[in-house]
Amino acid sequence: MPYEILEKIQLGDSGTIFEMVLKTPLIAKKAYAGNFILVRVNETGERIPLTIADYDREKGTVTLVIQVVGKSTKLLCNLKVGDKVLDVVGPLGNRIHIDKYEHPVVIIGGGIGIAPCYPQSKELREAGNKIITILGARSKGLLIWKDRIKSVSDELIITTDDGSEGRKGVVTDPLKEIIKEKEISLVIAIGPLIMMKYVVLTTNGSGSLPKVKTYVSLNTIMIDGTGMCGCCRFLTLDGGVQFACVDGPDVDGHIVDFDNLLKRADRFLEQEKYSLECYDEECRALEKYKSEVD
Repeated sequence: MPYEILEKIQLGDSGTIFEMVLKTPLIAKKAYAGNFILVRVNETGERIPLTIADYDREKGTVTLVIQVVGKSTKLLCNLKVGDKVLDVVGPLGNRIHIDKYEHPVVIIGGGIGIAPCYPQSKELREAGNKIITILGARSKGLLIWKDRIKSVSDELIITTDDGSEGRKGVVTDPLKEIIKEKEISLVIAIGPLIMMKYVVLTTNGSGSLPKVKTYVSLNTIMIDGTGMCGCCRFLTLDGGVQFACVDGPDVDGHIVDFDNLLKRADRFLEQEKYSLECYDEECRALEKYKSEVD
């Protein structure tokens, strides 16, 4: 059955990031931090994985934060409040590793990955943990959910590439300082692959810093989301294979072959660009036709 959009808000000043609240009572009832859903806008649309950014069991809703990067995400973000999404499947994937840790937990969010940091921080803090959150973005206008993240953090550090908010630099700068100053039980990183790669290089014990257990969130190409299609497979450094949908999406960052994963992530860039250009051209042609008819 179709799923209604109850709320839609533009986030930041890029015009490409949107927060959506969907009416999904059965999914909300079972959702936890770390879970994702598969969304298909219409009968000819592709299935896209979106991490659950928040959930409300009483209201029966899940919240998504979506960035327009291709045709499917643009099609979804063009919908309005009251419109309906054809298919929503979930919750899929594993719940994050909730425990009461001896030392603080550092949660790092980059770009659109900031949003799913919220339920992770919330659930870990409710379990009695001290949460240090580091948020990173290219500029101030791309930072999202700062107040929400602050509400579930004991300490919040913001970095921007251009220094327009917080400290100028990247998320690994304060991470290195924190690891030098105190013991850390766990690091969780959610964001661009390149960001997560360098977080893992910071915490893997290969340099002067001690090794810290680190989880990264992998949101790769998925079709069925249950481990059957194999599209979301990723290589491990020991030559093994895991699947982001059933082994993750949060996985041990120290085992991920990020160099291979980064190459795979770029495989369909040209096709994605072409598909978006065709969709935009169709939209322009339709608008022109409507104006001529009117």
